[in-house]
Amino acid sequence: MRNARSRLCGDDNLGASAEPCGGDWRGTSVWLSLKLPTDLKVEIHYSGGIMNCRSACCNHWSSEERLDGKTVIITGANTGIGKETARDLARRGARIVMACRDMERAEEARTDILEDTGNENIIIRKLDLSDTKSIRAFAQIINKEEKQVNILINNAGIMMCPYSKTVDGFEMQFGVNHLGHVLLTYLLLDLIKCSAPARIVVVASVAHTWTGLRLDDINSETSYDAMKAYGQSKLANVLFVRSLAKRLQGTGVSVFSLHPGVVQSDLWRHQHQCIQVAVKIFRIFTKTTVEGAQTTIFCAVEQGLESQSGNYFSDCAPARCSRAAANDDLAQTLWEVSCDMLGITWQ
Repeated sequence: MRNARSRLCGDDNLGASAEPCGGDWRGTSVWLSLKLPTDLKVEIHYSGGIMNCRSACCNHWSSEERLDGKTVIITGANTGIGKETARDLARRGARIVMACRDMERAEEARTDILEDTGNENIIIRKLDLSDTKSIRAFAQIINKEEKQVNILINNAGIMMCPYSKTVDGFEMQFGVNHLGHVLLTYLLLDLIKCSAPARIVVVASVAHTWTGLRLDDINSETSYDAMKAYGQSKLANVLFVRSLAKRLQGTGVSVFSLHPGVVQSDLWRHQHQCIQVAVKIFRIFTKTTVEGAQTTIFCAVEQGLESQSGNYFSDCAPARCSRAAANDDLAQTLWEVSCDMLGITWQ
């Protein structure tokens, strides 16, 4: 078995966006924060033929923390940073519950992780975050079969997809990225509290800075902008963590949100051709899935983070979130709206 050591190789605060350009780069605006083979971060902003660059130092982190006897649930653990998070925590000795929609890909990922780490205590369970019935069925199984849940990692998500709705009629990005994880956390919270000290980690994004909450059209039924809808779902992630942390004070459960960086993953599959071209061009500068998983792992295992509960992280360190994401009144409003949409009572 490999040494349970995790290392960050640099990068942070990367966002990417583009206006539809139909193969023509005029009118296109793309932001890329690039990781060079040094300790520098370079952020490139391309707009209308003008390219601006700026660099900053990046943090490094490593840990040999063990998780023997701990149970970890990771949503979307069959691919991307979710899979690498599962791999890392499996090396640390944790029992891993891979919560996935695609069971075939989940089994392939489980086999790969088992062969790589030697940890046989890895199971897969069906979870479709776009269907509240699936979420409730998953939670029922976990509450029945698992004696504890020490770490819940809300990692799964979709990014800037064409407009569609979940089974329950929610705009897909808001429904999967935010509401699905809210309901999952709610249904597992008693077990998590009984497992304290415990942690809940929510993978958000710097995209939370792209927009505000459209409380008058939360499901984007009047108009739909894929980028803004994604940003709204990520803002909701950060606000949810802020509200949840306050409600969990004194319980021994800590909550964190984070930006993983721009990662070479399947999330880009729905992006406009402009963005996909840009990502391919600058591929060597973006994070690998292993690198992209590091801040998630940091929030899950780093000792002494309890006083930071409710905060937003990037590059394995506390980071500044947007003004909207730090608005307690907005966070409370979102909490009430989310509970109403899900039909749950959560004071």
